[in-house]
Amino acid sequence: MDMNQPIGHTPLDDRPDGLLGKPIDRIEGRLKVTGAAPYAYETRELKNPAYGALVEAGIAKGRIRRLDVRAAEAMPGVLHVMTHENVPPQGEKKEQVAPVLAGPEIRHHGQPIAFVVAETFEQARAAAATIRAEYARETGAYSLRAGIAGAVIPKQLQSPPDSALGDFEGAFAGAPVQVDVEYTTPVQTHAMMEPHATIASWEGDHVTLFTSNQMLNRGQASLASVFGLPPENVRLVSRYIGGGFGGKLQPQADAIFAALGSKAVGRPVKVALTRQQEFHVTTRRSDTIQRLRLGAEPDGRLVAIGHESWSDTTPGDGFYETSANATRSLYAASNRMTKHRLATLNLPLASAMRAPGEAVGMLALECAMDELAERLRIDPIELRIRNEPTQDPEKGVPFSTRQLVPCLREGAARFGWDKRRAAGTTREGQWLVGLGVSAAARLNPLRPSSAAIRLEGDGSVTVRMAMTDIGTGTYTILAQIAGDMLGLPVERVHVELGDTRLPKAAGSGGSFGAGSAGSALYVACEALRAKIVAAAELGPEEARFADGRVVSGNRSESLADIAGRAGDIEATGEIKPGAMTEAFSQYSYGAHFAEVGVDADTGEVRLRRMLGVFTGGRILNRKTARSQAIGGMVFGVGAALMEEVVIDSRTGHFVNHDLAEYHVPAHADIPAIDAVFLPELDDKANPLKSKGLGELGICGAGAALANAVYNATGVRIRDYPLTLDKVLRGLEARDRSPVRPT
Repeated sequence: MDMNQPIGHTPLDDRPDGLLGKPIDRIEGRLKVTGAAPYAYETRELKNPAYGALVEAGIAKGRIRRLDVRAAEAMPGVLHVMTHENVPPQGEKKEQVAPVLAGPEIRHHGQPIAFVVAETFEQARAAAATIRAEYARETGAYSLRAGIAGAVIPKQLQSPPDSALGDFEGAFAGAPVQVDVEYTTPVQTHAMMEPHATIASWEGDHVTLFTSNQMLNRGQASLASVFGLPPENVRLVSRYIGGGFGGKLQPQADAIFAALGSKAVGRPVKVALTRQQEFHVTTRRSDTIQRLRLGAEPDGRLVAIGHESWSDTTPGDGFYETSANATRSLYAASNRMTKHRLATLNLPLASAMRAPGEAVGMLALECAMDELAERLRIDPIELRIRNEPTQDPEKGVPFSTRQLVPCLREGAARFGWDKRRAAGTTREGQWLVGLGVSAAARLNPLRPSSAAIRLEGDGSVTVRMAMTDIGTGTYTILAQIAGDMLGLPVERVHVELGDTRLPKAAGSGGSFGAGSAGSALYVACEALRAKIVAAAELGPEEARFADGRVVSGNRSESLADIAGRAGDIEATGEIKPGAMTEAFSQYSYGAHFAEVGVDADTGEVRLRRMLGVFTGGRILNRKTARSQAIGGMVFGVGAALMEEVVIDSRTGHFVNHDLAEYHVPAHADIPAIDAVFLPELDDKANPLKSKGLGELGICGAGAALANAVYNATGVRIRDYPLTLDKVLRGLEARDRSPVRPT
């Protein structure tokens, strides 16, 4: 099925009190909390594994002069030591997955330079520690600020890197009220609970990898290219994943080394990256420098919007942070300009991290909007409402649905926005208290997916697809869809995921997972319903599915009886994006509200309460949806207040490369957070009429905190994260200034 036209009335619309939308517990939850769900490193399906350990480069740029591996090769239990001098031939890079140990050149600190396989993990790690490298060092580039001069226009990813409408420069220069500000965001890392891990094994020229990966079919194609194999010779299995946030969208070095090591020693090989290796060996979110220019009339109406963003990646790669993309559609203005530029630095590979583009771009845009509101002396919510577009400002097409204004108004009423006072005027003892707001917007894509479903002899059904569940609740949502379509409880729906031997699916990422995979399953269920009705010789127009039975007129028959008579009945379904993608601008929307307290003496920022109001089409499971939204909001708290990879400017080394010093929010940092959803159906999005939610919660969340910090203190910090040293400097500068914020 191609999404070429809006979706009309569906069987799901006939079940307003059905399974879909209910806050059902995760069907695999018991397996996970009891430790019975095998993650990649824990699988027992591949017997007698050996263990692999990586050795990282100690420089960021240069060449390996010599590697001394003699001590490692002589250590107990060591089976193989692999370097660039004896690595077997590999194929071609595909997307961001490239051959390992490809030569003596070093492009970033931590680049793998050797690999040890041994009988035990301890033996492999001990041997790896004995390998010594001599380098010809070169001067590297580690600063985005210094790299701006050499930044280039990147190649198009999913949309052009630049856009323009009208005469931005002229309109901005002539605008009565102007904001021209620069915001910076740091390098961030995914910090998922489960590290990257793989167990690989060969049978002839076929390789199987039990690996932690979000998008199996994409990973299958990439690894096949690197291994020089047909895709069908590469099998990926990833049934349970302990978080990804984009860091597992493509296979990493653990998968390639496990496969190469297995080939070398003739038995399965297990590789798990250490927490420290996660920082240098895998991908990261690039730091950004962003310039926002907003020009407005005195009544707040925007006449010019300009958003320029600089980011960076490792040599030889072209990924860039699409920070300005959300700006292209969020607010109305006749004159517009966005630009992205990419610098090459000797840092690890930059790639997608939760809500790439919007997550960092809206940290800047939504604060700039508040700065404009202050200059205009207009309430920040009112400013956003006054600039609500009637259609996508740059594409010139209607929105499929857009409830940003209702989200802002509902959130304001629930949060008590009317109690907000001017910056720096609310104090509770030692605490300066402030409120902040931000819009939330995230693109809603649809990706090709397929699914198979089979009616079993006992009247239950089995769903099969190469989809993954990274902790978002995919198993449960798919069971709810099939259950509603076939009139079965979730206990009678068996869901098999996470294996490339199953029908191809989009995988988990980009907020397209549930909508894409769920829509493919919906199409498969429609086909299965038709086959069941035909087997039961019932009138198809009148047939209803409920309580494990199909009913038509005065006839009723159980699914078990139909299957017993006709045998297993199977059907497949497929979804593809179509004309709706171009005919309508499709986004999920929301609004964030935050209250913070700032210690007047120490500059410590404490989040007190937070609310998100969102619309995401049909909500497939209220419990998992709320969990995803709140998780994204917590992600935003981290981005605003603490997350930052610190780069040694002399060596390109990530100084804080563990979770002791790379700070993410802990329980003590997060008070009660609430997320609510406004009713919505989007018939232009997909057959479920749903929209993506997984990344919406982070978009703009950090800006709401930054705006609240300003409201509390009168200090505007444009360099994330808002650590207490920056707050203290701002307070000192504010107290010296003769002009105080209003």
